[in-house]
Amino acid sequence: MTKPMSILNILLLMALVSWAANTQARDQPSGEETKVTLDQTLEWRMQNGQGHSYRILVSKPEGELPYTGGYPVIYVLDANAYFASLHEAKRAQKQYRQAIIVGIAYLGDDPHNFLRRAYDFSPPVSEEANSPPQGGQDVLLDFLEQQVMPAVAERFPVNESQQSLYGHSFGGMFAIYTLFTRPELFNHVVAASPSLWWNDRYLLKHEREFRQRVEVGGVDVTHRSLSLIVADGDSLQNQQDAAQLFERLSGLSGYGLRSSYHIVDHEDHMSVPFSIENRVLAQLVKTRNE
Repeated sequence: MTKPMSILNILLLMALVSWAANTQARDQPSGEETKVTLDQTLEWRMQNGQGHSYRILVSKPEGELPYTGGYPVIYVLDANAYFASLHEAKRAQKQYRQAIIVGIAYLGDDPHNFLRRAYDFSPPVSEEANSPPQGGQDVLLDFLEQQVMPAVAERFPVNESQQSLYGHSFGGMFAIYTLFTRPELFNHVVAASPSLWWNDRYLLKHEREFRQRVEVGGVDVTHRSLSLIVADGDSLQNQQDAAQLFERLSGLSGYGLRSSYHIVDHEDHMSVPFSIENRVLAQLVKTRNE
């Protein structure tokens, strides 16, 4: 006759079965793994005139069409690094959801494609100094103006009086170059920690030409703005260059150009883009041109 199991033995057996089941569960994947996707986004690929490929990342507008008949658009450079956080900051706050964010990104997973951005954001240099390849700033501007912006306007109603450009570091330098050379292209520009020192401060020449055009009435900057943002952990040179640019451009306020300068505490050159999403959205979405 089989001896009945004691309560202690039953409890030990139950613990053993539970341990075996948990061990097996840990050894098996919890489910099929897939890539994380961002809600309310879309992506397509485009080639510029030189055959270089880009990923165009779009944060779609949500809610009713604004009374202007078009959505505000923010174009973001280095979008591999900065698109996702800006997109989620926009979606989490109802007052920003009507905006379209368009990211200019490169193929691959690298947050900063050094070779591509070195070419795209920089001025031409001598052949001896052209390593890595530089000089593509006007090619990128042509691509934005002639291909990307029309493609966005084909897909969404766009408020042509509220189109903005946002860049960081080398991208901030490019954004300021855009304001100086094609001021009609974007209404608002945000340059975070811009590399104004690049190539012996080559932007000074374009700044002088821009100022002269504004002062003689060759450029209407009534509905244009430039926001300069630096981190308190940026190099002293970066901070001083941006502050001095702000001071020089302040003289154009009488012609309608709005400019601002802001230092972000407790951040450095690489961290500052991830602490200013709300400031960027507020400046570029809430600004009105009517």
